[in-house]
Amino acid sequence: MAKEKARDLRTGIALLWGEQDQPTRGPKPSLTPGRIAEAAVAIADAEGLAAVSMSKVAATFGVSAMALYRYVPGKTELIELMVEFILAEVPDLSAVAGGWRPRITQWARLSQQVHRAHPWLLAAVAIRRQAMGPHQLGWLDAAFAALNGTGLPAAQQHRIFVLIAGLVRTVAQEQQDFDQAQDEEWNRLTGELIARHADRFPHLTQAIAAGAFAPEPADPLEFALTRVLDGVAALIDQAGRG
Repeated sequence: MAKEKARDLRTGIALLWGEQDQPTRGPKPSLTPGRIAEAAVAIADAEGLAAVSMSKVAATFGVSAMALYRYVPGKTELIELMVEFILAEVPDLSAVAGGWRPRITQWARLSQQVHRAHPWLLAAVAIRRQAMGPHQLGWLDAAFAALNGTGLPAAQQHRIFVLIAGLVRTVAQEQQDFDQAQDEEWNRLTGELIARHADRFPHLTQAIAAGAFAPEPADPLEFALTRVLDGVAALIDQAGRG
């Protein structure tokens, strides 16, 4: 099997940043990468990322898929444009009072809102060798701006950002995968299984009886985010005493 040709990231970056070469001759382009991304986002929101194809997006404009390649080299670049499109509202946390903690909390909440509005984002950002546009980098910049007040080294600020962004994605994935009927059936069967073998798992049995597997709270992000930020606060205190 032939080895897949390595992707030239420069093409995707130029497209995201509007730095691609523009034709100097011929008719004026009737489409733009932004319009194409918007149409693709509408499809993904309604049917999922797997439903997005160059031909399906092209059909919304009444053109052929080949016509779309004049603006977007392929589906990978299209997905990158879609991510950039939905991240257009870059957080401005400068007006959030109270310092780093409420600011990074607001950042996490806004990220959570984007994931809820566009569930396909989880799969889209999992693509390897993804190019990043100004909006996506703007979200990262906003997170660093929020954490700047911690006084922690930049490397630790980045690790904190990775933790929080990963937490938002984890919660989004759990909510996306949740199925009420399957959850109830799993709980019933597992409960019966553990009850039959309670003597083998005494601590688990005791924890279940005490409510360890009670339904998740209405806001599943709150508990985990609070614990992570408590840890960041402890790290800041430790650094201040050092």
